[in-house]
Amino acid sequence: MIYKVIKKFFNRERQEDLLNTQQKAKEIILKANEEALHVKQEAEREARKATSDAMEMEKRLARREEQVNEKETNFIREKSQIEKERQSIDQLKKELEEKRDGILQKLEKISQMTKDQARTLLLQGWEDKLQGDIAKRIKQAEEEAKEKVEEKAKHMLVDSMRYGATDYVAEYTLSVVPIPSDDFKGRIIGKDGRNIRAFELATGVDVDLEEEGVIRLSSFDAVRREIARISLEKLIKDGRIQPERIEEIINKTKEEIEKTIFKAGEDLTQRVGLYNLPPELVQMLGRFKYRYSYGQNMILHTLEETRIGVALAHELKADVNTVKLGCLLHDIGKIITDKEGSHVDLGVELLKKHRFPEKVIDCVASHHEDTPFNSIESIIVYIADAVSGGRPGARHEDLQDYLKRIKTIEDTAKLKKGVKEAYALQAGRELRVVVRPDEITDDEATVLANKIKDELEQKFDVFPGQIKVTIIREYRAEATTKI
Repeated sequence: MIYKVIKKFFNRERQEDLLNTQQKAKEIILKANEEALHVKQEAEREARKATSDAMEMEKRLARREEQVNEKETNFIREKSQIEKERQSIDQLKKELEEKRDGILQKLEKISQMTKDQARTLLLQGWEDKLQGDIAKRIKQAEEEAKEKVEEKAKHMLVDSMRYGATDYVAEYTLSVVPIPSDDFKGRIIGKDGRNIRAFELATGVDVDLEEEGVIRLSSFDAVRREIARISLEKLIKDGRIQPERIEEIINKTKEEIEKTIFKAGEDLTQRVGLYNLPPELVQMLGRFKYRYSYGQNMILHTLEETRIGVALAHELKADVNTVKLGCLLHDIGKIITDKEGSHVDLGVELLKKHRFPEKVIDCVASHHEDTPFNSIESIIVYIADAVSGGRPGARHEDLQDYLKRIKTIEDTAKLKKGVKEAYALQAGRELRVVVRPDEITDDEATVLANKIKDELEQKFDVFPGQIKVTIIREYRAEATTKI
């Protein structure tokens, strides 16, 4: 009984599952049919659209083909029309040439001249008629050109000189150092004059204490005078004035002056717009700060000349950089004092040593017309130098002769064996010669003084006053402890 009940239950459950399964199958089939119908409709729609697009494209191509055919027909028609017009023009041209030839033949018969003869006669008549007018105009043009050239040259020089204008203050051979009171003069002189002797010996300048409130330092060498001035100012400020301190301060000042000189050289090159020059040349250019050419400060002269030269170079379309270098270095040979020769030759030799361009060397070589001008740049450097040095008040011939005479006096002693240093003082009326004690004895010092005196008498036939030659032989023994 239970078995039947269970079996009946399972049979009923199985039938329900079967019915559910059949229902789901029907639903899946129905959904599949719907999707197939949708896909079919979509495909038909796409096919209709493609057919419509193809038909539209065919219509466009047909219209375009019609337009092309129409343009081709028009082109053929226009080409035919142009060909007819060209033939008409050629025919008209031929008729005109025949008429012209006929007219020329009639003119030749009437004038009894050929065409070439008539042309020659006509041109000759006009040439005779215009010859006077042509000559007059040529002469007028030459005069106008000459006036314009002269006027342009004047403007160029004036403008160049305006660019080169620099403030100029004449400096000679004296420096003045103010002192707080005249009591300092006694301290500067020192016991038995030892301080002032040590100062004059170490600096090579002449010290004048006669004027109230100031001390005058005299020397033809501006570098020595500047070292002496700065050193004296330091000593006055320091207050410890004694031979050892004097030498110490003077040596330090010399080192500072060398740095100042290099800085002056750098400043000069930068002001003219030149960079990366060899340090040796920059140092030499810095010495222009304390050098004078016929009384004209060489830094001011070089700066002025370079500005004039650059302005002229721009006007004449010349090589500006070559002119700059030529103007800057034209007097570099004046700094070289340990060799014989003119400053032009010494400058050329120095520039060749540093492998400067040939055009720059030519500018230096010909700036005093020692050699012919080889370029427009060398002429510009010559003109700029002449304008700067030749303007009124720029130079003093007498001062240059004086400096040359003083240098000759010193060089006479310096060339002697055993001489360490020589200083011309009192405007050249006293020559102090410092000798090396290990090379010159006391007896030899006396002989040396007379030799220098005799040589000076031979070199100067006429000299204002006498030259006193003083030989200084000082022996020192020094030792320093380890502590």
